[in-house]
Amino acid sequence: MTLNSTRQLRQAPTDRNPIRVPSAQAGRSDSMQKPGILAAMITVCAGLLLGGLAQAETIRLRIASGHPSANAYVNLMQNFFVPEVTRRVKDRTSHTIEFVEGYGGSMVKVADTLEGVQSGIVDIGGYCFCFEPSNLPLHAFQVMLPFGTMDPVTSVKMARAVYDKVPFMTKVFEDKYNQVLLALIADNGYNLGTNFEWNNVADLKGRKLAGAGLNLKWLEYAGAVPVQSSLPEAYTAMQTGVYQGWIMFPSGWVNFKLYEQGKYYTEIGFGAITWHGLTMNRARLNRLPKEVQAIIAEVSKEYEAKTGTVNKENYPQQLNQIKSLGGTVRSLPDSVRVDWANSLRAWPQERATELDKMGLPATQVLKLALEEAEKLGHKWPVRYAIK
Repeated sequence: MTLNSTRQLRQAPTDRNPIRVPSAQAGRSDSMQKPGILAAMITVCAGLLLGGLAQAETIRLRIASGHPSANAYVNLMQNFFVPEVTRRVKDRTSHTIEFVEGYGGSMVKVADTLEGVQSGIVDIGGYCFCFEPSNLPLHAFQVMLPFGTMDPVTSVKMARAVYDKVPFMTKVFEDKYNQVLLALIADNGYNLGTNFEWNNVADLKGRKLAGAGLNLKWLEYAGAVPVQSSLPEAYTAMQTGVYQGWIMFPSGWVNFKLYEQGKYYTEIGFGAITWHGLTMNRARLNRLPKEVQAIIAEVSKEYEAKTGTVNKENYPQQLNQIKSLGGTVRSLPDSVRVDWANSLRAWPQERATELDKMGLPATQVLKLALEEAEKLGHKWPVRYAIK
């Protein structure tokens, strides 16, 4: 939607209705006295003036997420992406960008953002692929390889390598959902927060624990009772006993005050997962001036990298915050991690086979993910085999 209206130039006079040159100008050259030439000059000048004015646009874009700005990636949308696009468009083009921002579900809910961007309710949306198990089943591929890297910088680099080598991962947004993937978004390292102390996988048997999407499988294989949930409802759900813990990164435990309901935050090291994305309505993006499109792409690339670096910097600080707020942060021996990973040993292959049958390049993606993680220095506690 372009906010400026198309300006129409008045048609220049023709030789049938010539401009009369006053006799006082008779001393000028013959060429200047010819009415057709003078009319053409006036038309060109008017065209240059009004044409230049018509090119400058004030562009309004709606950007939203179902998550609040307490989430690191939403905070970066609000405090990096929006101001940087606004500033660079102003400094480097004749256009102006005005963002209408809606976070915390004020425009779209966490599970409705893909559809919101697809339909144009919002122009740009940030959301977790975990809430799109039917539409984007393969885009949660890092969750299918639990106990990956706990470094979000490495996680987003690994994910980017996979996306770049498997065109389907990007094209599906354009071909099926009328949107363009602007950036991948890394989360911080996932651990397990609970309202009870535990020391080994057997202690979790029968406990009601929350997750989102595919990471519920981690709990199922450990013998826990998995409960689908989302961060905006987590505090009340733990308070009322809907579940007794959450697979969660430390920022979620701090920002949503979950330490008040679950004192124990245990570093088990499920991995830093890149399974969020920032997307833009394709039709809306294509209507923007080319120079504005280029700036959005430029800032998106920087935003993607920042989701890794900012989360990495915040992780130790957030663990200390949990402690300072009365929580207990514990690290379990590597043997517990290996034990849990062993219980999941066959699952990546099962998942790859299931998705391959749906016509998705799952085996290719999971093999690449394992290899790219190792290239970046990660050592799997259990090396999953994908045939």
